Amino acid sequence: MKIDLTNIYKKYKGLWVALDSTLKKVISSDKNASKAYDEAIKQGYKKPTMFKVPLKNLPYFGFFTPHEL
Repeated sequence: MKIDLTNIYKKYKGLWVALDSTLKKVISSDKNASKAYDEAIKQGYKKPTMFKVPLKNLPYFGFFTPHEL
């Protein structure tokens, strides 16, 4: 599945973002992954997808979801 993260990159580069199940909506963001994740959980999301937005806009393949560990 191809997902355009250009708008997310522009606003959140260098930060961890928690995305909803559509992978289009940012639930929370922070420099610290745990803080972004905890905020998403606090907002009622059970399985946010965590993504570290790169500092440079390069092709990226894959996501990290803590629940998959």
